[in-house]
Amino acid sequence: MTKLAIYAGTFDPLTLGHLDLIDRSAEIFDEVVLAVVSNNTAKDALFSLEERLAMAQEVVRGYSNVEVDQFDGLLVRYARKRGARVLIRGLRAYSDFEYEFQMALMNRKLDASIETLFMMPKEVHSYVSSSGVKEVARFNGEVSEFVPEPVVRAFKVKFGYA
Repeated sequence: MTKLAIYAGTFDPLTLGHLDLIDRSAEIFDEVVLAVVSNNTAKDALFSLEERLAMAQEVVRGYSNVEVDQFDGLLVRYARKRGARVLIRGLRAYSDFEYEFQMALMNRKLDASIETLFMMPKEVHSYVSSSGVKEVARFNGEVSEFVPEPVVRAFKVKFGYA
């Protein structure tokens, strides 16, 4: 049986912390789907869905077992459709845990056959958040130690600096 895991998020933008979890997940599972949420009503995205998908595809192109896809609606429904039994969720701080724990319990209630696996990024990335990186980039700050190169380029285009 092929072990398929889904790592879902808005990835607005994808950070090196996200990439760390992708890298480690790709070592654990036969297949990993980086599932980009197409519309998250709780967040206003800086990058369009198309931009986020393009960045994600460029970032993961070196992995033979990672694919990028998009979804909307319930994650467990998407996981069921893809035949996945594991959801990867990243935790940086205790505040993340509280929210993610509630979501994991809700997902378990919706489909008990799908497990949530919590992973923490390496310590060097533990303080990096997409919102923090966007704030630094907005003011033309150096973001290359927080995000992969395709994201650095996308920020330059988005904010008009070269």
